[in-house]
Amino acid sequence: MTHYIPEGLPDRIRHFIDGEFVDSVGGETFDVLDPVSNETYVQAAAGRQADIDLAVAAAKRAFDDGPWPRMLPRQRSRVLHKIADLVEARDARLAELETFDTGLPITQALGQAQRAAENFRFFADLIVAQRDDAYKVPGRQVNYVNRKPIGVAGLITPWNTPFMLESWKLAPALATGNTVVLKPAEFTPLSASLWAEIFREAGVPDGVFNLVNGLGEEAGDALVKHPDVPLISFTGESRTGQIIFGNAAPFLKGLSMELGGKSPAVVFADADLDSALDATVFGVFSLNGERCTAGSRVLVERGVYDDFVARYAARAKNIVVGDPHDPATEVGALVHPEHYEKVMRYVEIGKSEGRLVAGGGRPEGLDTGNYVAPTVFADVSPDARIFQEEIFGPVVAITPFDTDEEALALANNTRYGLAAYIWTNDLKRAHTFAQSVEAGMVWLNSNNVRDLRTPFGGVKASGLGHEGGYRSIDFYTDQQAVHITLNEAHSPRFGTAR
Repeated sequence: MTHYIPEGLPDRIRHFIDGEFVDSVGGETFDVLDPVSNETYVQAAAGRQADIDLAVAAAKRAFDDGPWPRMLPRQRSRVLHKIADLVEARDARLAELETFDTGLPITQALGQAQRAAENFRFFADLIVAQRDDAYKVPGRQVNYVNRKPIGVAGLITPWNTPFMLESWKLAPALATGNTVVLKPAEFTPLSASLWAEIFREAGVPDGVFNLVNGLGEEAGDALVKHPDVPLISFTGESRTGQIIFGNAAPFLKGLSMELGGKSPAVVFADADLDSALDATVFGVFSLNGERCTAGSRVLVERGVYDDFVARYAARAKNIVVGDPHDPATEVGALVHPEHYEKVMRYVEIGKSEGRLVAGGGRPEGLDTGNYVAPTVFADVSPDARIFQEEIFGPVVAITPFDTDEEALALANNTRYGLAAYIWTNDLKRAHTFAQSVEAGMVWLNSNNVRDLRTPFGGVKASGLGHEGGYRSIDFYTDQQAVHITLNEAHSPRFGTAR
């Protein structure tokens, strides 16, 4: 297989601080690999404390003295719409670079670029339409709420669909008048570097957007601990979230964290089984299985279990694995050799914990690159590691159940609680089950279709807080209550008794 390399790759990936592309203060760099060859294709500047300090100082100046927080919502909205226009106009190039950097299939990367544009368009509209609360006691008192941007927002993003997930944080943070320092994942820094030119062309003032590349334990850690960064929004694994939580605590920072998942897809015998099959296959194998909301545990009612497993395995064996740049590819290469090795360890663990019915190793004919054959384990016990632990790859565990009560117990039997998918044509059961399942988001007879107005977040080990729609506005603003008395103020008259 010939290895596709996009034209016009940068000679080096740099930070972007106060309107300028810059190298690290100390000159440190790290290697960036492409996941098909696993060879270094570029060096990226490795940010440390000194680089974070410069970026935060620039963002703080832009917040304290610059025009961005003081613009009318309509003015900021126009800039955000221009950003969306630019992303849409460049979607093919963005997808090409994202696919090269991440191993995501090109058709799916294109969809993610278009979603990034929609995120900016959504918040551009929302801040113009936004209204704030007023509370009246007729003739006596009026109370109203001012929303004010908070300051410098630290945004730490993951390596799966990086450009889209960066937009999910950048759009509301900027829309509400904050300035930002973005620390993208070290595995996938390429597409993040494109934001600088897009923002500059759209008219974002210098210092409002700053980008520092680097390792989580260096650049990310310095950002979380910086005293001039009052907000941290993080998407990533739960263990890292716990570390960030502890490091942010002394500063009492605002935290929004979307963490890991091990989401159940529950298929009852009365469901539309063809639709459930389509959705549960797509739900774990799309985006190479590297998605936080993947339905990686499929729970199937006993009466249809054997037939469903056989059909599921046949579909998994038929998935097209190959060159991420080929439009026919359905599963590409995993992001990095470290992650590939982690997923392959779970595949080996699964062989002693379940019945392997599809995959189980490297696909034939793909001898190099981080390729994993879509892997299906059936008859998986709830105490199995592949049932309990987030694998974050194209690996699924299928487990039977007999009763609604058993299905609910299985669904809730992990430390995670991000998403749940329920397939049934019994309306009462669907809504009752949705109420009882421990998940921040539930999809009934559907698969991860996002309405940007709704809250996005998880429970248990899957996160802290919610973003999306007005919840993002809430996170990125302070709500200041102003109280006005309309008649004579009556206060107890201390100090008048003598």
